[in-house]
Amino acid sequence: MSDLHANLATLAPILDRLRETGVMNRIAGQDCAARSGATFANHSPVDESHICDVAKSGAADIDAAAKAAKAAFPAWRDLPATQRKKILHAIADGIVARAEEIALAECWDTGQAIRFMSKAALRGADNFRFFADRAPAARDGQHLPSDTLMNVTTRLPIGPVGVITPWNTPFMLSTWKIAPALAAGCTVVHKPAEFSPVTARILMEIAEEAGLPPGVWNLVNGMGEDAGRALTEHPDIRAIAFVGESKTGSMIMKQGADTLKRVHFELGGKNPVIVFDDADFERALDAAIFMIYSLNGERCTSSSRLLVQQSIAPEFIARLTERVSTIRLGHPLDPQTEVGPLIHKVHFDKVCSYFDVARQDGATIAAGGSALNQPGHYVRPTLFTHATNDMRIAQEEIFGPVLTAIPFATEAEAVQIANDTAYGLTAYVWTNDLTRALRFTNSLEAGMIWVNSENVRHLPTPFGGVKASGIGRDGGDWSFEFYMEQKHVGFATGQHKIPRLGT
Repeated sequence: MSDLHANLATLAPILDRLRETGVMNRIAGQDCAARSGATFANHSPVDESHICDVAKSGAADIDAAAKAAKAAFPAWRDLPATQRKKILHAIADGIVARAEEIALAECWDTGQAIRFMSKAALRGADNFRFFADRAPAARDGQHLPSDTLMNVTTRLPIGPVGVITPWNTPFMLSTWKIAPALAAGCTVVHKPAEFSPVTARILMEIAEEAGLPPGVWNLVNGMGEDAGRALTEHPDIRAIAFVGESKTGSMIMKQGADTLKRVHFELGGKNPVIVFDDADFERALDAAIFMIYSLNGERCTSSSRLLVQQSIAPEFIARLTERVSTIRLGHPLDPQTEVGPLIHKVHFDKVCSYFDVARQDGATIAAGGSALNQPGHYVRPTLFTHATNDMRIAQEEIFGPVLTAIPFATEAEAVQIANDTAYGLTAYVWTNDLTRALRFTNSLEAGMIWVNSENVRHLPTPFGGVKASGIGRDGGDWSFEFYMEQKHVGFATGQHKIPRLGT
C-alpha cells in the first residue's frame, strides 16, 4: 500500500466519526448545538466532498459561552500556577498522543500538505509546554523603591478573553493563542475559522481530557458576521486575540470600541525577501522558494515579493522559474506533494483572479498562472516577472502560491521598494555584508526580520507586525503582557510628610 493510500485508510474512520457527530459547540463542558439549530456544511478542498455539518452559532451561543467563561474565571485565576502548569503539560501530552489524527484531519480540512502538517501538532504541543513552564512566573513583577515607598508591581489575568483563529494553519495557531491565555490565568471563548473547524474540536477534547475544568475554555463555531461579531461586542469579554485579514482586524477594533476591549492582531503581509548580489545564491534561492510555496503560500509570513539586485537578477530569476515549474502539486496526503489545494472555492477564485490582474498590469507569468481542471481547488505554483512595485500583484496580499519578482539597482532603492506597501509583518534579507545588514534592517518597516535565513520561529522572541500587519506581539513575556494587567502597590517605608489641608 502506498503512503497516500495508507494515510487515506487511517483518515477514513476519523471522517466517519466526524460525519456522524458533526462539529458541535462546547460550552461549560457540554456539547451544544447552536441555539437556533442552524448548521453549515464543511467541505474538503481536496475533492469538494462533504466532511461534516458544523454548528452555526449566533449571539445567544456566544452569550452562553461568555457567561461560562466569566463564571469559571475566579477559580481558574486563583488556581495555583503549578496546577495550571500541570494541566497544560497534560494537554501537550494529549496532543502528542493524537498527533497523527490531528495532522490527517488538518490536511483534509485545509488542503495543507502532510509533509508540513505532520509536525504541526508537535509544534502545538511545544507551544503548550513553553507557556506551561512560564505559568509559575507569569505574575512576577518588579521592585521599584523610591525615597519614601517600596513600590512593587505584579500582573493579574485580565479575565475572559475571545480568541478568533484563521483557517490556514488552524491547529498550531489555536495553540499559539490559547496556551498563553490559559497559562496567564484567563478563561477563553474560542471561535475558529468557519473554513477549517475540525481540529479545534479535537483540541478542545484533548484539553478537557487533560483535566481542564469546564467553562475555562469554550468553543463556539460560526460565521464572522454573526458569532464573531457577537464575541467582539460582548461586555464580559475583556480582550480579543485575532489572526486574519487586516480589514477584518479593523472591523473587530470598531466592534470592540464600545466596551473598550483590548485587542491583539496578527494580520496580513506583503513581505519582501531582498537578495543582494553578494548573497549565498543557492541558500537564498532555497529560502525564497520555501517561504512562498510551502503551506500553499497561505501564510502571513510568506515572502510574496522577491526583490533581487539587477546584477544577479537574470540568473536568479531563470533558476527560480525552473524550480517553480517543478514544484509538486498534488493530493495533500501524498508525502511527495509540496503544494496542495487552496482552502475554499472563494479563496481559490480570489487567487486565480490575480492571473488576469498580472496580465492587465503588464507583468509576465513566467510559471504557473492556471488551475488544474479537476475536482478540488488546485492552483499551479505561480511566478510573476517583469513587475513593478506599484502593480496590484506587488501591493495586495494574494495569500497563495504566487511570487512577484522585482529587480532593484541600489540599496536605497531596495529599502524604498520594500517599505512601499501598507503592510509591515516580516522581511528577509540576504547579504554577506554585515554593515549593510545592520543598516538595511534598521531601515526596514517590519516587525520581524530574518537575515540569511527563512522564518525560524523561536518562542521567546516577539512575533508581530507594524502598519497594517498588526498590533501587539506574541511570544515569551509579550504574550503575558496582553493577557494580563499590571498592578502597582506602594508601601510607605517611613513617616514621610503628607500635605495637610483644612484645620
